[in-house]
Amino acid sequence: METDNLVEIKNAVPRINTLAFSQPINWAVKDNQHWAIIGPNGGGKTLLIDILLGKHALRSGEIISKNNISINSIVKCVAFRDIYSLADIQNSYYQQRWNAGDEHEVPIVRDLFSKGEEEWVKMLITAFKIEDLVEKPINLLSSGELRKTLIVRSLLTKPRILILDNPFIGLDAKSREMLNEVLAKLSRLENLQIVLILSHPKDLPAIITHILPIKNKSLLPAISREEFLKDASLQKNLFNTENKADISTLLDNSTDQFSFENALLFKNINIRYGTRTILKELNWQVKRGEKWALLGENGSGKSTLLSLVSGDNPQAYANDITLFDRKRGSGESIWDIKKHIGYISPEMHLYYLKNVRCLDVVGSGFFDTIGLYKKCSEEQEIVALEWMKTFGIENIKDISFLNISTGEQRLVLLARVFVKNPDLLILDEPLHGLDAANKYRIKKIIEDFCTNDKALIYVTHYEDEIPEVVTQRLVLTKRN
Repeated sequence: METDNLVEIKNAVPRINTLAFSQPINWAVKDNQHWAIIGPNGGGKTLLIDILLGKHALRSGEIISKNNISINSIVKCVAFRDIYSLADIQNSYYQQRWNAGDEHEVPIVRDLFSKGEEEWVKMLITAFKIEDLVEKPINLLSSGELRKTLIVRSLLTKPRILILDNPFIGLDAKSREMLNEVLAKLSRLENLQIVLILSHPKDLPAIITHILPIKNKSLLPAISREEFLKDASLQKNLFNTENKADISTLLDNSTDQFSFENALLFKNINIRYGTRTILKELNWQVKRGEKWALLGENGSGKSTLLSLVSGDNPQAYANDITLFDRKRGSGESIWDIKKHIGYISPEMHLYYLKNVRCLDVVGSGFFDTIGLYKKCSEEQEIVALEWMKTFGIENIKDISFLNISTGEQRLVLLARVFVKNPDLLILDEPLHGLDAANKYRIKKIIEDFCTNDKALIYVTHYEDEIPEVVTQRLVLTKRN
């Protein structure tokens, strides 16, 4: 069957019952329309796009396109999980990014663009301002740099519809402004319609013409961008910011606590990879109970610096680093370090693609492993489940980590951070991909958890996401 729409989902019902929406799915994208699919985490946004792309078999209904052209030839989708497709990252190991000798078989960015027309590729590289990235190995790109690279690669074949899943997360202010400019340029190109999947109204760019609100696997009536922005009741319905989390019963108030003066003490830190200097003569002291924001643009070295704290970067041994009053290289193991740290980052999320139930992912936080290789005790499992309840995700405890949305995965990994009551929280873009309500909830949990004795290092590109308890800042600048 043909359609006048570019693509159309018509009366679609997935074959698997757990994937079904409240009603058969009907949605279409026409010429000269730029859409935003917007709603809370777990609402069905990504599932809707997966159904459009034919990733789930249908019991009834159909997916049709103009002139019966293959959907996958006219629609390109860029999502966080697609970073795996840039290289064989899934089969590498988490610490490889920090091991300079391990990247000899990893492609450089330029290799990913080899199939595009030369002039078109040059235009995209210039538009996205990634000239300084084209000779870098893929595994040395920051989270924000990876996203830009993914978007450019998706445009090589000049698709009719470009779908971007939360494209603004992980980007610094300058990069977000740049992406808005690029989207504006792309929207003016003939034969390209843009569809954004968004979890927060503040990310809604001016180019969007139509909004598809979605919640609880229900498609709400489509409206214009202007109507959506004026409809405060609809936004409140999608994102209820009432905080109901109470962690008072989960806090360990025992007197037998780990004693230390400095969570970290860095003296004249220097980190280089080949000819690239990432950190130079950096000094930093984080005392017990101090709350820090670690800030800087994409590629300035924030994740590299944190890898020295978490014990994942071997260059730590070539530098003067003291953690919890113990100098690195004095006999402590990586596990001695990690047991006092609760850590989350975009890189950890990227590598945590494990087919295990969500409760086991949370429980792995007791053992600091990516994957659960040691069974939790009954008491530990109870604690893990209580933290899942606190984060509002107890309903997915028995579902595989691979079968939940990216936002839900982030909530699971956040619950994993807190289970062992760590002395130092390292939260690298912890609200990455969360909807407005969950951002409010998690920020409050962080503030309640960080009592006087807890140290905090918090990374974000959004000023309003910095917890109220933060009193000090370290700002890194990108080195040429």
